[in-house]
Amino acid sequence: HSTERSCLLRELHRFESIAIAQEKLEVAPPSPGQLRHVFFHNALPFVGFGFLDNAIMIAAGTQIELSIGVVLGISTMAGKEANLTAALGNLVSDLAGLGLAGYVEALASRLGLSIPDLTPKQADMWQTRLSAHLGKAIGVTIGCILGMFPLLFFGEEEEKLEEK
Repeated sequence: HSTERSCLLRELHRFESIAIAQEKLEVAPPSPGQLRHVFFHNALPFVGFGFLDNAIMIAAGTQIELSIGVVLGISTMAGKEANLTAALGNLVSDLAGLGLAGYVEALASRLGLSIPDLTPKQADMWQTRLSAHLGKAIGVTIGCILGMFPLLFFGEEEEKLEEK
């Protein structure tokens, strides 16, 4: 109806005038506490992602290497076969990561990880972006280091195969 359209138009104009007024306001940069919140909000899911990515890649790569190596009679990590093994392990890990990404994010939110309370201007400031990127980089680094745990289990199997 025309009355609904005029009501909607009035609200849009009101919203637009508020947005214009906020653009003119000088917004304070995020506080150190807000930046820490942004850092951890971005780091925690990437710890999970890095962990799963590395653990799956190592396990899949090792199994692929053992199966292809046995079939083709190749020594462990030799030349092009090593690249093939790494590429296939990475493919399996990436595909698993696509499927598991939602679960990692859901787990992070279950752990009480709330979205930082920032204005749109604060969220776009260089300090906030830097904090977010550092959180992701450090989170995935920690996750990848923790995700190396399968290496603890594969040493004995590879030694037995080399003896055969």
